[in-house]
Amino acid sequence: MQPDDVAADAPLLFFDSGIGGLSVLTEVQRRLPTAPIVYLCDRAFFPYGDRTELEIAARVPALLGRAVERFRPRLVVIACNTASTIALSVVRAALQLPIVGTVPAIKPAAEATKTGVIGLLGTQATVRQHYVDKLAADHAAGMLLLRHGDPALAPAVEAKLRGETVDPAIWRHAMHGLLDQAGGDRMDVVVLGCTHFPIVQAELGAVAPGVAFVDGAAGIARRIERLTAGQQWPDTQPGGIFVSTADRADNARYATALSEYGLTTLAQF
Repeated sequence: MQPDDVAADAPLLFFDSGIGGLSVLTEVQRRLPTAPIVYLCDRAFFPYGDRTELEIAARVPALLGRAVERFRPRLVVIACNTASTIALSVVRAALQLPIVGTVPAIKPAAEATKTGVIGLLGTQATVRQHYVDKLAADHAAGMLLLRHGDPALAPAVEAKLRGETVDPAIWRHAMHGLLDQAGGDRMDVVVLGCTHFPIVQAELGAVAPGVAFVDGAAGIARRIERLTAGQQWPDTQPGGIFVSTADRADNARYATALSEYGLTTLAQF
C-alpha cells in the first residue's frame, strides 16, 4: 500500500489480549497525535500467558483477519509480546498490510547493563519462547539473562486500570522472581516483556531501587512513524474505538481509564 492510497481516516489497529497495549499506544500518540485508533482487546481469551502456543497461533491470525476486514486499517500493531513471539510470522503471511510486532527489548537492555546481568519479566508463555533464546544469543551473548514469568502481574495491572486496590505483594513477588535467582543481586536492568508491565513500572521499581527498566514502546512508535511517512492524517484527533471480545458490561469497567487514552467509543467484537 502506497502513501497516496491511504485515506486520512484509515486507522492504526492495535491488538492485545487485554489493555496492556495502552503503554504502546501512549508512545504512538506522542508522535502521531491525530492518528485514528482502533484498539482490539481479546479479553474473552485473557490472559494469553496461560494459553498454549497452538491456541494463540490459531486465534490471533483469525481475529486480526476479521478486524482488518471490518476496520480497514493502514497498519496493524500487535501490542502484545506473547502474541508477537508466537504468531507474528503467521499474521504477516496472512495479511497484506504492514504488521508491527512487540518483542522483548533485550537488545537495548544489553546495551544499557553495566553488570552483564539482565532480567526479563514477562508472561509464562513469553519467557519460554525460542524467540527469546534467539534474541539473547544475538544481542546478549556472554551475559546472564534471568527470566521470570509471572501469572499474576498482568491481571493485577488490569485490576488497577479498573480502579481496584491491588495487593502490593503482587509487585514484590514479581520482582523477587528475578532478584532471588542466582545472580539476581547483580541485576541492573529489567526488560518489561509484557506491554501491561510499563503501566506499573513505578510499583515494580519501588521493590528494587536502582534497577533500570526497558520496554519496546518507543521503538515501536518510531517504526510506525517510519512506515506511515508521507501518509495523510486527520487535522484533529478523532475519538478512538475500543472493541473487545468480552461483553459490554466488561468494557464499561474500563471506560474511565480508556477515555484517558482517547478511546471513547466502546463496542463488542
